[in-house]
Amino acid sequence: MALAIDCHARQLLGWHLSRTGKASAASAALEQVRVTWYGALGRVRESFELRSDSGLVFTSRNYTRLVGGCGLKQEFIMLHCPQQNGMVERVIRTLKEQCVHRSRFESQTHALWVIGG
Repeated sequence: MALAIDCHARQLLGWHLSRTGKASAASAALEQVRVTWYGALGRVRESFELRSDSGLVFTSRNYTRLVGGCGLKQEFIMLHCPQQNGMVERVIRTLKEQCVHRSRFESQTHALWVIGG
């Protein structure tokens, strides 16, 4: 699951669930933010930083090209320091405790419906 959270407002801005864990999941979450909050897929009016770990999803050529093309900047947490990305880590933990561990998903569509519900 790829998440986009406004750390100042503590608000979930976008997310995408994927079976593969490829960069396309992070790109889809970012596109959801752009459409939901800015109404279009072009450059954002007010730039903001995207903080993430330095996993392959967030360092891939396609994702970094998308981020730069939107007029955004990337910031990476230090290796082996997930507490620097604590807000996202906490959302994922809560999602697992309150939803994933209590559900038996029949399909990805079912999981999207339950999680998004």
